[in-house]
Amino acid sequence: MTVIDVNGADFEAEVIDRSRELPVVVDFWATWCSPCRQLGPILEKAARAREGKVVLAKIDTDANQQIAQRYGIQSIPAVKAFVDGEVAAEFLGAQPPSQVEKFFDAIVPSEMRQLLEAGDEQSLRRAVELEPANTQANLALARLQYRNGDIDDARDRLRNVTGNFQADGLLARIELEQLANGEALDAFELIDEGKLEQGLDTLLELLTAADDEDDRERVRKVVVAVLDELGVDHPLARESRRRMAAALY
Repeated sequence: MTVIDVNGADFEAEVIDRSRELPVVVDFWATWCSPCRQLGPILEKAARAREGKVVLAKIDTDANQQIAQRYGIQSIPAVKAFVDGEVAAEFLGAQPPSQVEKFFDAIVPSEMRQLLEAGDEQSLRRAVELEPANTQANLALARLQYRNGDIDDARDRLRNVTGNFQADGLLARIELEQLANGEALDAFELIDEGKLEQGLDTLLELLTAADDEDDRERVRKVVVAVLDELGVDHPLARESRRRMAAALY
């Protein structure tokens, strides 16, 4: 069932335990609450539209004051979404249908999100069919193609992805590999082995020494991609950005 009534006796099983399998949205309400009566049908419609992907559990706060106190319910309607036994999202007061839909969308993965999380070739190809310009889907598929040795397909796909450091970096790496740039190949091997500092050292030295401007730009893009993946606060990323700026300017 998509919409269920719960009470203190079955709350643990119907909400906490069930939320480990799929999201459970809890509607804390009371019969005397006019906004609750307005919000209830909107919640039920949103839940039924996602049949099998979410459960809406309705709990009367007057009849279940212990549960209401447990979750700090001081005003109703109050709505809380449970995922893996914990409150993952919530809102207070009656909301229009558009806002309720956004709330449900945030906790119930879309088909695109499910395909991206699956990450296999069939799922990623389906994701690209659904949204041909989706950067995340194209990048994930290109990475898979690259790992599988479909280099030309990966390269062609990446050329259609714009404004993404990871895509630019992988394309630059492929081009450097095809040019058989020895120092770059050594750096890539180190990076693949998890020796990021040594790999970045090699790339930064190559960036400084490179005579060919195209190769220099390719190396820069690879370095930027590695630093982007590390994150702005990583100590190695901060130091490497400083060294890259010195090498370039």
